[in-house]
Amino acid sequence: MTEHKGTQPSEAKGTVIAFSAPGCEPLYAHEREAVAAVARTIATLKGFAFRRGLGNSIGNGGGLYFVPDDSLLVTDAARLGIGGPQDLFGGVVPWRFAMTKAITHELVDGLAERPKAWSTGFGRTVSAAVLPGYTVFSRHDALRAAERLLRLGVARLKPPLSSRGQDQHIVLTVADVERLLERYRSSDLDECGLVLEADLRDIVTLSVGRTEIDEIIVAYYGTQRTTTDNAGQSVYGGSDLIVVRGGWEALEDLQLPRALALATVQARAYDTAMADYPGFFASRRNYDIGQGVDSSGIWRSGVLEASWRIGGGSTAELAAIKIMKQDPDIQLVRASAVKEFGNNSRPPVNADVHFHGEDPDEGPITRYTVITQAIREPANCAGS
Repeated sequence: MTEHKGTQPSEAKGTVIAFSAPGCEPLYAHEREAVAAVARTIATLKGFAFRRGLGNSIGNGGGLYFVPDDSLLVTDAARLGIGGPQDLFGGVVPWRFAMTKAITHELVDGLAERPKAWSTGFGRTVSAAVLPGYTVFSRHDALRAAERLLRLGVARLKPPLSSRGQDQHIVLTVADVERLLERYRSSDLDECGLVLEADLRDIVTLSVGRTEIDEIIVAYYGTQRTTTDNAGQSVYGGSDLIVVRGGWEALEDLQLPRALALATVQARAYDTAMADYPGFFASRRNYDIGQGVDSSGIWRSGVLEASWRIGGGSTAELAAIKIMKQDPDIQLVRASAVKEFGNNSRPPVNADVHFHGEDPDEGPITRYTVITQAIREPANCAGS
């Protein structure tokens, strides 16, 4: 791959900066290129230059726009002069645990351990929008939560700091949980917690969200796909999105099938509940919703986690926004962000290829985005 440090159009009004957020898990090479692709598209939309790395970018006089690879803490955002969603692609949260799936569930009871800044009201508010589950911050509470949750059936243990679906475990008994707890340091458990959640089979994972860049606001829904990586493991393979001009209301105006309509309601309920966390704001709000059957045969739907940062489908979101800015009459865009492993990938001729080559850690991989439809009348064009 050719390394592009930055571009400087003549008479640029500012600079879009792609950078690694403090404390963020290191990205693979192809993921860094996807972040850069989003940042370059935003730079084109704004008439800004593009640059990798923060350099001496402290304080924002209006000429800087930031694209971090993870959510930012309020303190880090303030240091960069980020004062609102107009200053970054992603989001800002008050505490580190608030940028993980840990906030999704309630504590096991009022006596449970928790961080000092924990919001007890948030879990109650979103309880109807998530799967049955608990967040715990001690081994004692983990065992109590497991005993209670496992009465409903099979559960899944999820470490909030693990990304890409890694290090999750199916648990059938309290003894399973007790054995798995030996893998986690007490300090990590105290600070970041663990999630115990009902497990779903035949699960479909949907993405529902809202993105804004300057005057253009879009909302979207779509399905995440899986693919097989170079090690033969099933992993995230991209997202097929339907992007509509406007916010949550535009999405709800679509004639969606019942399951999709429920997912959008749950995503918006979770989004609204974030008002419980002081200092939170975001220009990109994505919610992953799992829909499937639990071990008791009950069909369930619920938000699995939220991300207020750049994501796997963001190149598709930006491709749609770019078309909408070029043609103000475009109301709905179908776009796909695709990740394929191996040497046999053949992107469509109209695809925007972000990475095509050898990733030092993951082997041969191709990342691209393709627009499949752009239409002017969205009301009757939803579909699954």
